[in-house]
Amino acid sequence: MTGALLLAGQQQATAGVNLVKNPGFETAGTDHTGMPSCWSRSGWGDNDFAFTTTDDARTGAKAMKVELTRRVDGDRKALVTESAACAPAVAADRQYDLSLWYKSTTPDTALTLFRHDTTAGWQYWTDLKTLDLAPAYSRVEVRTPAVPPGTDRIAWGVSVFGTGSVTTDDYAMEEVAAPPPQPQCTGTAEQCAKGSWQVLATKNPVRSMHSVVLHNGKVLLIAGSGNDPAQFAAGTFTSAVYDPANGSFKTVPTPADMFCSGHVQLADGRVLVMSGTKGYPSADGSLGYQGLKDSYTFDPATETYTRTNDMADGHWYPSATILGNGDVISFGGLKQDSTGNVTAERFSAAENRWLPIHQVNQTWSYWGLYPSMILMQDGRLFYSGSHTFGNGTPGTGASIYDYQANTVTDVPGLRKKDERDESASVLLPPAQDQRVLTIGGGNNESNPVANRLTDIIDLKQPSPAYTAGPPIPQGQVDQGQGRRPQTGDEGKMYASAVLLPDGKVLETGGALHDRADPVFEASMFDPATDTYQPGMAADPVPRGYHSSAFLLPDGRVMAVGDNPGNGSYNHDVSVYTPPYLYRGPRPEITSLIDSRWTYGDTQRITVDRPIAKAELIRPAAVTHSSDPNQRFVDLPLSVVDGSTVDLNVTQNPHLAPPGWYMLFAVDAHGVPSVAEWVHLGGPAAMAAEAEESAHVHDFAGKLAAKPKKALKKRDSAPVSPTVAGCDRHYGTAGVCVPTAFPKQVKSTTAARCAWLADHDYGRLRVNGGDDPLRLDPDRDGTACGKGDLRASR
Repeated sequence: MTGALLLAGQQQATAGVNLVKNPGFETAGTDHTGMPSCWSRSGWGDNDFAFTTTDDARTGAKAMKVELTRRVDGDRKALVTESAACAPAVAADRQYDLSLWYKSTTPDTALTLFRHDTTAGWQYWTDLKTLDLAPAYSRVEVRTPAVPPGTDRIAWGVSVFGTGSVTTDDYAMEEVAAPPPQPQCTGTAEQCAKGSWQVLATKNPVRSMHSVVLHNGKVLLIAGSGNDPAQFAAGTFTSAVYDPANGSFKTVPTPADMFCSGHVQLADGRVLVMSGTKGYPSADGSLGYQGLKDSYTFDPATETYTRTNDMADGHWYPSATILGNGDVISFGGLKQDSTGNVTAERFSAAENRWLPIHQVNQTWSYWGLYPSMILMQDGRLFYSGSHTFGNGTPGTGASIYDYQANTVTDVPGLRKKDERDESASVLLPPAQDQRVLTIGGGNNESNPVANRLTDIIDLKQPSPAYTAGPPIPQGQVDQGQGRRPQTGDEGKMYASAVLLPDGKVLETGGALHDRADPVFEASMFDPATDTYQPGMAADPVPRGYHSSAFLLPDGRVMAVGDNPGNGSYNHDVSVYTPPYLYRGPRPEITSLIDSRWTYGDTQRITVDRPIAKAELIRPAAVTHSSDPNQRFVDLPLSVVDGSTVDLNVTQNPHLAPPGWYMLFAVDAHGVPSVAEWVHLGGPAAMAAEAEESAHVHDFAGKLAAKPKKALKKRDSAPVSPTVAGCDRHYGTAGVCVPTAFPKQVKSTTAARCAWLADHDYGRLRVNGGDDPLRLDPDRDGTACGKGDLRASR
């Protein structure tokens, strides 16, 4: 579906060539089902149904009626038979216009598309359009996305998933004309192939750890105390708002230490910011970071914070996932006493408050720090295995959490699940595909070389499992003596994964070890082929711990932050211009009839020239390589003419949770428009938990593992005060001397002190009388002094 770089734009279909066999059901079938030739019964779930070849036809003598008289779940559909004899042949990277005539007595219908993969066989592709109620015959037409590589045939039909009936007739499928020639490059050859970075002259005024793209196009950068214990002690907490339109930064009063909080965009566009830092670790290492109970919303219109009610307890490093009804669910983190928080917390969108714990389903599981919890198309949550600090969760390291059933079930296949600290996980474009990519990672406790692993899971499978993806491309690494090429299995942790409007994923930034050794490398991952394009332009600024990269509404990518273990912070701001912005003029959305969209809508736009696809991208709210709410939602096209396009909006709020989105129109060569902001919401979101108003598919419904045994109620989980991987016997709380040095560093005072010197740690005081790393042999209270190096010989 991301092959749109090569496919046609809004060209007219090839006139007169209907690729559907038996489009009006006139030819009878020969099997026992009684279905017409080249048509089959399909569907699933608990429902009562009937398939009838009726004489209530629009043309000819026959039509097909599908009726549900009782439904608990599932759907029924008359589908083009999935065979070489019946299913139309298609070509990769091409698009097709599908049309039919129908009348219906239920609004719960969708045009559903399947594809035949030459390797994997027949599989669900996508829902193209929700059909309006129609008491008399009405025509509907919609354009497919680009046919993915390896697809040779497609099948389609109308799904009925509510009580009532749909009668259809006169199907047609026509190939869209070939694309126009590739435009000439408007930049240098290198820019057109790799893109380019610009380091802005203006510095980021705050030590930001959190980045949120607001629905007015500005960017909220949250620092709190900025991992600076001196600012914490002084009560100096900061945020800034960046305006890409004029390049300005504005500092914003910040009421609490939101350092290492969680954040998510609410349906109304406010940003919910939860927890943060109640206290830094004690100097003797007996107490770790402590989480706040505080919670605030940030209003983009007034650029002010407003306090909500408190959470039940602290959640330093919590997850934050918006659900299909606009509620927010949060897991993990550290409590006020520095132990692991085992309670799930839920923010009610309707009540604008955190619910009491007894009103929230609880498994009493400890999910760790910043666990990546991604909303699935049926409302369950997929824990990808990406987390921050230490080992993964017990078991396979990845699982599916069913909130309604309150069960946790492991899914297999994630490699080195205990080395996915500061990995990145992303729901691949489009969200309808339900595939998740997990990239790289390490382990701050054992501090191995960060890995090159990528793992991909297809949640459409009955029993999904991670499979190995291609290794992360290698670049250059700086370990304190200048850059050198990466070798062997050297990969990265702290990488950013950014969804782009052409349907690819930019992988950028990262480091080789915990808070050290930046890697300069960037690549493009293509979900259509599951391959990387290596050698993209690399950000010239190191981007490791506490860095972020995110998509701007103009199609560029902004990157901020870097906070090495020596306590420094990089205030440089970088902006990446992807290759698609060097491919000639950009399409423009010249009119948008309505910026307030509801689920199942058809929304009309006009454009200044042909486009190949359109999508909604949820704006970023990213920290620590984690943004589980980032998603790219395909909007199948119904092309009216060369400048007028109808966009078909998903009916399922779990695919696109309510809120503000960037709407991009993309031409045949992958060049995006500047985004328009649209708000998605409506009645479907209110009913999302009950799944009464969306076409929910039977994905991941036959998990191989049994749900884990329920845990007994408990107050917390034990967490080591050194969970952050820092030995607090040295320096201040903002400095991280690793508890485990990289393996190539010998366990001697000289080798460890040389490593600290290479990484610009400077003079470090020794806290208390203990010296577990043997950095102060002369016992003068300062680590790695001249006397220490003499004493260690």
